[in-house]
Amino acid sequence: MDLDLLFAPEELQFRDEVRELVRWVPRKLLLDMDADTVMFPREFLEEAGRRGVLGPRFDPAYGGRGLAWTGEIAALEELGALGTSLACLWSLVSIVGEAIHVFGTEEQKQRFLVPALRGELALAEALTEPRGGSDFFAATTTARREGDVFVLNGQKRFVVGAEGADVLLVYGRVEGIEDPKAAMTAFLVERGPGVEVHHVYGLMGTRGGGTGRLVFRDAPVPVENVLGGEGGVGNGTAVFHQMMIPERLTSAGAAVGMGRAAMEIAVRYADRRHAFGRKIRRFEGVSFKIAESVTRMDASRALNVAAARAVDAGEDPGKVRRLVSEAKKLSTETAWEVVNHAMQILGGIGYTNIYPVEKLLRDTRLITIWTGTNEIMNLVIQHELYRELAAAAPAGRDVEADAPGAANLEEKVYNEPE
Repeated sequence: MDLDLLFAPEELQFRDEVRELVRWVPRKLLLDMDADTVMFPREFLEEAGRRGVLGPRFDPAYGGRGLAWTGEIAALEELGALGTSLACLWSLVSIVGEAIHVFGTEEQKQRFLVPALRGELALAEALTEPRGGSDFFAATTTARREGDVFVLNGQKRFVVGAEGADVLLVYGRVEGIEDPKAAMTAFLVERGPGVEVHHVYGLMGTRGGGTGRLVFRDAPVPVENVLGGEGGVGNGTAVFHQMMIPERLTSAGAAVGMGRAAMEIAVRYADRRHAFGRKIRRFEGVSFKIAESVTRMDASRALNVAAARAVDAGEDPGKVRRLVSEAKKLSTETAWEVVNHAMQILGGIGYTNIYPVEKLLRDTRLITIWTGTNEIMNLVIQHELYRELAAAAPAGRDVEADAPGAANLEEKVYNEPE
């Protein structure tokens, strides 16, 4: 299950540093988060910042490591063992940081990115709205300009990290621009007047990550907090498309770690638990589940790395969208399947809190939904594949011509419209 050959030495070194952070996390913190007695674990971000393991892809001038995406993928697998909440909070520095690093002004990078990488500033992304889930451009949050200030009104929900966030990346439509794509703008909203945070969710899992609803009531946002400065008005669509890369790749990377954690528990259990006079690992019903799980996790890990390398290489944006969507879909569905296999192997005891498999089951159920449901991933994958095939001749052999009757063109009827 450990494919170190996929990563460079410096990436493995960074992974090991993150592995030490994961070992440091207090057991009590995890239990308190799942019990909803800790709403936002700021100490985790502070410790990660002290260790210098936040935002590894960003320029060292701002406190990053200058690593490739593959290095972050290696680290995310380790973080996945902590479940979705802490892995997501760690990833939010990468996700929101991506927007600031790519689109932000130098002043915004110094004000927001630098302290975030030190673990001194908590970030969150406010994207989903009550009336618009997967339909991003149905957003109704508005921004009205009044001199050097934009006034925000609207709501966002399911915002991980909202409880403790100091700065929120908020998407809103600037009034006076009819085209919703041209009106969409990204704002860096600091916690303050007009920004309300409501903790209203009884979450099935992914607890303790500060998930909440945001309400903006005439929230004033200075023009200099438009992402990209005043010239960034209308940049929200470009920011959104860029952000789908870190959102989905971080989900994919951590998903493998969640599956791995559950399967390691199941493998150890199957090698100790006896039934009918022998270890249960000797039964095909158990051993085949383990084999299937390991195979799917290795395939997911390899696809994650391939997608990461496509991003790092600056491949065609459509191809990147397809590979990133494939990685998110395969890894999250694999994690869900693997955790279910683990629970089945443990049997009744797996359905209790004696083992953490039940928590992993609750956590992994979400990851096939967030950052774009896997049904949306299917739409993206097939759309980009059709686009790629329509744009170029087959890269290899055109096997259609190898059929015995290939020359009978009159038999190839497509009923195309006139």
